[in-house]
Amino acid sequence: MSLALGSRLMAGLQRLGRSLMLPIAVLPVAGLLLRLGQPDLLDIAFIAEAGNAIFANLALIFAIGLAVGFADDSNGAAGLAGVIGYLVLDAVLKTLNPDIDMGVLAGVIIGSVAGLLYNRYKAIALPDYLAFFGGRRFVPIATGLAAVALGIVFGWAWPTIQAGIDGLGHWLIEAGELGKFVYGALNRLLIVTGLHHVLNSFVWFVFGGFEGATGDLNRFFAGDPAAGGFMAGFFPVMMFGLPAAALAMYHAAPRGRRAAVGGLLMSLALTAFLTGVTEPIEFTFMFLAPLLYLFHALMTGLSMALMQWLDVKLGFTFSAGAFDYALSYGLSTRGWLMLPVGLAYAALYYGVFRWAIRRFDLPTPGREPEGETVEAAPRATGERGPAFVAALGGAANLNSVGACTTRLRLVLADAAAIDEAALKGLGARGVLKLGGGGLQVILGPIADGVADEIRAALAAEGASAPADASPAPADASSAEAASAPSEERLARWREALGGVDNLTALEAQASTRLRVELADETRLDVAALEALGCRGIQELGRGVRHLVVGPQAGALAAGLAKA
Repeated sequence: MSLALGSRLMAGLQRLGRSLMLPIAVLPVAGLLLRLGQPDLLDIAFIAEAGNAIFANLALIFAIGLAVGFADDSNGAAGLAGVIGYLVLDAVLKTLNPDIDMGVLAGVIIGSVAGLLYNRYKAIALPDYLAFFGGRRFVPIATGLAAVALGIVFGWAWPTIQAGIDGLGHWLIEAGELGKFVYGALNRLLIVTGLHHVLNSFVWFVFGGFEGATGDLNRFFAGDPAAGGFMAGFFPVMMFGLPAAALAMYHAAPRGRRAAVGGLLMSLALTAFLTGVTEPIEFTFMFLAPLLYLFHALMTGLSMALMQWLDVKLGFTFSAGAFDYALSYGLSTRGWLMLPVGLAYAALYYGVFRWAIRRFDLPTPGREPEGETVEAAPRATGERGPAFVAALGGAANLNSVGACTTRLRLVLADAAAIDEAALKGLGARGVLKLGGGGLQVILGPIADGVADEIRAALAAEGASAPADASPAPADASSAEAASAPSEERLARWREALGGVDNLTALEAQASTRLRVELADETRLDVAALEALGCRGIQELGRGVRHLVVGPQAGALAAGLAKA
């Protein structure tokens, strides 16, 4: 059953937000090199140019990063397709209209297209005389052709689109304090859905121009004295306000339980202060006290407006933490004013949070009912992936596993099958159910590593049968029936395989695979198979495919054979 349009749109935006994190992750090293090489620090030209090389090619980097991020298996072929697509699109646009400069948006658009084309055509089968160009090799070709078409479309339409983007950007920039307030408040409010990355990409990389650099972040490091206004206001909140809120939660906990939660809250506060990663703190009160979170969002907007009014300009390449503050201070305008503003924010946040927690008896860390307290049990890294798989409803419940900076971004077969208590015991600070099977688990900076461990656990489970699997009972049919998939699910499998008449042979192999022979390979629906839990497809030629489906292989083969 297809998702509703709204759910599909949300899922697409979620994936875009997650994928943007891959290219953005390279910016800290670029900013570090660019800053250290400047005359007022090390004064080494080649170090500065090394950092500038990354900023000068951001559109290409975004094309690669978005393509890999959108690809279901993050395969390098998608990244190559992103490069091909961007180079073709750029060449077509320069030929049609040399004045067009799509900037980073060109990389975002063509990278997304390349990733989506990879998912659609990575397993395409061509006639024997063209077989060399089938599968993943077909994706760069398709992306190049798509880039030609997009170049023609944008060559005609982009001047109008650019005028609209420029108009919005100029309004935000020229609206002064009001524009900064709107941006700051929206940035925090959108964290609930994870779409703040999409908003940030326009503000930091698109709006405004200075000597070829676009976006507030790029212009700041290019030396634009007017840039930095869309970043400065985050520093008082992230370095002072939210750490003070964590301190208020600590002091609000009963004395006998402070030791149990002190390490957690202080680590969250230190992470926010040093790096500007604040979501783990925010999710400790976002749903417990929505009005308190609204206060936080409005105070972020107010901080942006206040720093604009004080003419403070600061920048960052990762987030508004102490590390970025120290590195960008030499390029700042009146950057010292952030410190007194930050101290005032610390006092305000501490007072408001301490009062609200006591006044409304909020169950912040340490104040939960005794029986509901779940402490994160330390686990060896190798044990964490399987533990998360189990807490998320098992391998068969996981259709897609991804992550951004601070959260797992998942698509589940059944979101109701998760064990939220177990997830909190594994360190989750919050769980968001987004509809259409979408789920986000807020973990902090370890999210990407946990996602890799989950994928490794899934691969290990699908590679072979469990070592301690017991022998099949004498009545194998009854065992199969006990684990047999529903008729509705079998019907979806048959449809994804191209229909009953498309299956010329079918059998389970190696406990975790289906071997299928197809009459017409083009009728195979790869996307539908992946949605059903197929973890990989191996092409063996002449219509033969191996589908990696995990321990359900035997039950699936038996059910499909009955048709």
